[in-house]
Amino acid sequence: MSGDLKQLQQKLQIQFQNRQLLKQAFTHASYVNEHRFSQHEDNERLEFLGDAVLELTVSEYLYNLFPNRPEGELTKQRAAIVCEPSLVKFAEALEFGNYVLLGKGEELTGGRTRPALLADVFESFVGALYLDQGLEAVTAFLDKHVFTQVVLNGKLQVTDYKTELQELTQHHNLGALEYRIIEERGPAHEREFVSEVFMDGKSLGQGSGRSKKEAEQQAAAVALERLRVQE
Repeated sequence: MSGDLKQLQQKLQIQFQNRQLLKQAFTHASYVNEHRFSQHEDNERLEFLGDAVLELTVSEYLYNLFPNRPEGELTKQRAAIVCEPSLVKFAEALEFGNYVLLGKGEELTGGRTRPALLADVFESFVGALYLDQGLEAVTAFLDKHVFTQVVLNGKLQVTDYKTELQELTQHHNLGALEYRIIEERGPAHEREFVSEVFMDGKSLGQGSGRSKKEAEQQAAAVALERLRVQE
C-alpha cells in the first residue's frame, strides 16, 4: 500500500496547490495500466520535465558555488549529482518509495525499492513541484534535501565512478578501459541497459541502469570495488 500524500506534504513542509500533480508524480505506469477506466495519469511526462528542471537548478547551484571552476569540471560534477545512484539516495532518504501507486505485479516484484523507479519518482516530484510552485520552490526543496547532502567543505560527496576508475587505472598504469553495452531489456518505457567494463580486454564488472550512461556508472562502481579489494 502506498503512503498518505498528506503526510508526505507535512513531512516536507510543502503544500501543493494542485494536489492532482502530486498524485500524478507518484503514479507508476503499471498502476495506470491496471486502472484503465479511471482518471489516473502516470508520472512519465513529469519525469521528463523534472529531469530538465534538475539539470537547470543543479547547474545554477554549481555555477554559483564554484565561480572559478571550468565548464568541463562543472559538467562532471553535475553528472555526479543527477545520475541515477544519487537520485536513488535522495529518494530513499525521503522515503518516496512508500508513496508510489504501483500495479500488483510491480508491487510483488519489489518495484517500490527498484532503483530506476525511485530515481524516476524523484524527477517526477521535481517536475510536479516546478509546475505547481515554480523554480524558487524547487531550489528551496533542493537546498534542504539535496545540496546539503552533496557538498561538504566545498567538495562534492557524490561520486562519478567512471572518472574515479579512469584516474585509478591511469595512476597505476593498469591498462585501457572500454565499456560495452551487452544487453538491453524491458519495454520501451522501462528500458534497462547492461554494461560491462573491460581493462585491456579483461572484464572488471557489469552494471545496469535506465540509460547507457547509468549502466556504465554502475559497472565502473563494481570495477572500483574489485580493484580496491586486490590492492
